[in-house]
Amino acid sequence: MSNEVQELVKRLRPNLSIGQYGRIYRDTTEFMKISYGDVIALEDQHYLVLRDEAERSFGIEDPKYWVKRCIHLESGERKILKLVFYEKFTLKLGDLDIPCYRSPRKEGRILDLVRGDSRFMQGVSKKDEKGNLVRIIDVVSGKRLDHHVFEMEMPHREYFFKEFPGILEKFIDSCRAIEFLHENREIHGDIRRDHLWREYKSGNYVWIDFDYAYEFEENPFGLDIFGLGSLLIYLAGKQIYTMANLSQILGDKDLEFEKQDFSLLYKNRIVNLRKLFPYIPEQMNVIFMHFSQGAEVFYETVSEFLADLEPCLEIIKNKEAS
Repeated sequence: MSNEVQELVKRLRPNLSIGQYGRIYRDTTEFMKISYGDVIALEDQHYLVLRDEAERSFGIEDPKYWVKRCIHLESGERKILKLVFYEKFTLKLGDLDIPCYRSPRKEGRILDLVRGDSRFMQGVSKKDEKGNLVRIIDVVSGKRLDHHVFEMEMPHREYFFKEFPGILEKFIDSCRAIEFLHENREIHGDIRRDHLWREYKSGNYVWIDFDYAYEFEENPFGLDIFGLGSLLIYLAGKQIYTMANLSQILGDKDLEFEKQDFSLLYKNRIVNLRKLFPYIPEQMNVIFMHFSQGAEVFYETVSEFLADLEPCLEIIKNKEAS
């Protein structure tokens, strides 16, 4: 079928040069077979596959074979196609086991809900000829926010008072975006550092990847809120702190840590940042401690979280000016 693909590419993108031509797929069920040079046909539109997407962590690439980087042949635009892949796992939160799973339909609903809202990635859903719901995503031209923050070469104190207030202001708006989902009885489902991006041109923050869902009887929005808390702690600290990397900032200084200084969700991460950086306002550190192993009270809504967080912005700005 290579000749068919070759003729299709030549007709729709005559100036496009690729090394090899594959097959046309109208059924995306066996996504592992779909690779570079193949074309995915959805209704009357065609998407040339360039590569599989991958998640990058600690210098290691984890391929996502069901997510394809493509060129939309009719327009020439770069797109990401998320094919149907079902996955289940259990997340441990304290003593609770929370079932988590992928839901293409749920992501499709959210794409419809947030259409035109620049705080979220944009896209549409189409079914292939076998009824698989393929999500066609616009590429976010930007960088992960955590990478943007980590790469700022300055001491933490300078970062916290010079750069963090602007970051916090935009992060608060990102929290309001999640609040909007919750008001519409939807969840993001997988709030973590690599799912909030900063656009290059606008500097806006954009949430990506909505295909995870979870069942948390105690609070249907609970994991989203824990995700926001963990991301806030990262942004305030400029990185993650564990017992393994403390010597980088403490030098010969010795500090005592207790169980309640660590995250409930990520057991090895320090959330009591004021112990490391005493200039962090107590009001903000109290928020951090809501996500610690010693917490007795948890945020039930994003509104509660923001009610504590928003005043911290002015507190930090005032401390910077003083």
